[in-house]
Amino acid sequence: MKTRQWLLADHPRGRPLREEDFRLVEAEISDDPGPGRMLLQTLWLGFDPAQKGWAENVADYVAPMRIGDVMRGSGIARVVRSRHPRFAEGELLVGLTGWTEWLVSDGIGFERVHPGLPPLAMLSVLGTTGLTAWCGLFKLGEPRPGDTVVISGAAGATGSTAGQLAKVAGCRVIGIAGGPEKCAWLVDEAGFDAAIDYKNEEVRPRLKELAPRGIDVVFDNVGGQILDDMLAEIATGARVVICGGISRYETGVLPAGPQNYFNLVFRRGTMRGFIVLDWASEFPAIRQRLADLVNAGRLRWRVDEQQGFENAPRTLMRLFRGENRGKQVLKVAD
Repeated sequence: MKTRQWLLADHPRGRPLREEDFRLVEAEISDDPGPGRMLLQTLWLGFDPAQKGWAENVADYVAPMRIGDVMRGSGIARVVRSRHPRFAEGELLVGLTGWTEWLVSDGIGFERVHPGLPPLAMLSVLGTTGLTAWCGLFKLGEPRPGDTVVISGAAGATGSTAGQLAKVAGCRVIGIAGGPEKCAWLVDEAGFDAAIDYKNEEVRPRLKELAPRGIDVVFDNVGGQILDDMLAEIATGARVVICGGISRYETGVLPAGPQNYFNLVFRRGTMRGFIVLDWASEFPAIRQRLADLVNAGRLRWRVDEQQGFENAPRTLMRLFRGENRGKQVLKVAD
């Protein structure tokens, strides 16, 4: 049988993504998966900023991507034919499908979708984005009741979850996002105490106004000038969590070190980066706690669903233009 696949055609280093970085092809795969394997049909693809680093071939915490590889990415797939001892036909699974409509898998890296929430939760609030928010905030940020927490990239899937978790922990939460619609959603729907529109407001003066006693926890998804502004306003004993750096993803160039980094010395603060895979053994328990918060109405999540397998490159590019509202996904089959 035939399947369409998107292959990596170029490494987008030092520049924005282009549609020409990917090549759409048809490939032959067997409709008989063989012993211990299963035939999967991809239903949705999920998109994360980290995929640009994978395509650049600079992210050394995952295997390198070569020209001609199927583009790496997560997805939700249906088991169409199974000769696997653990997975039955008709089940929905989540894992690294890659950008392909059909695939044969031995099941490694795949798991069933959570039974208590819609399937797309496994690409969002129960997926890498939700797990990243939880681990970054609680393992590194260590929020305490009454702390002031500031989240950059706050309207994204990870940032919005981290902010809501900080509210659950009893903190005052300020989000930084681009545009009045995103900022209104953070306050009115996600329950943030305040939001700063970096496109229309000066970030540092607003931080001084909203956090006069300083920032106890910084959860940074952006880097660059916004990180520098947050570092300038940290409180004594602050914890700065470096989760992402979307300000550099379009150029692929590491920015100069933040000018206000020495405030970490003056305020006796810490700044740490992390890779969420370090806590993989805890994912089932964390995922259940996230699901409980969703079902209790204390954690909101949303997805931005695009349509059509042929639109995979454009859908990834939406992340870097700030066009997505929540977790970016692409529906590729019914």
